[in-house]
Amino acid sequence: MRNVLSILRTAERSALVVIFLAMVGLYFVNVVVRATESPLASDLAWIEEAVRIMNLYLVFLAIGYALEIGRHVAVDTWRARIAAATGLPLRRIIDAVGLLFSLYLAWLGWKMTGFVFGTGQESPTLGIRMGWIYVAPTIGFALLALRYLLGLLGLLDRQPPGEAQDA
Repeated sequence: MRNVLSILRTAERSALVVIFLAMVGLYFVNVVVRATESPLASDLAWIEEAVRIMNLYLVFLAIGYALEIGRHVAVDTWRARIAAATGLPLRRIIDAVGLLFSLYLAWLGWKMTGFVFGTGQESPTLGIRMGWIYVAPTIGFALLALRYLLGLLGLLDRQPPGEAQDA
């Protein structure tokens, strides 16, 4: 299981780096072409839309990885105080609620993706099916649910070094 998670982490990081660098490169080209008032500007109108779609994928593909490495917003001091005062396993509760919420959002994303693909809508400049926009949150929330599940099962430790365990 650790090996599979390591491969997943590597794939996620690689995809995020590639998407980010592609966004930067495309936008740089777009700015240079527009600044030089090149006649290519109208031919490259698709770049803005492509970068917006890539940004969606960047954000949603990063949410599971961000949770795993402890980069999600949290109020750790309150959680530690509440856990110490009540004796509740707050990490397990957070993982269970996060898992259910993430699965629900992934399911909604799946339903929305199917609906939008069924309408046949296409993006104006790229000409791709608009359903691809809804694939990003579906995958992202599924990856987030996986991280919460692994945390709930004790296979993933998101606890920062030096912090007391409350579960």
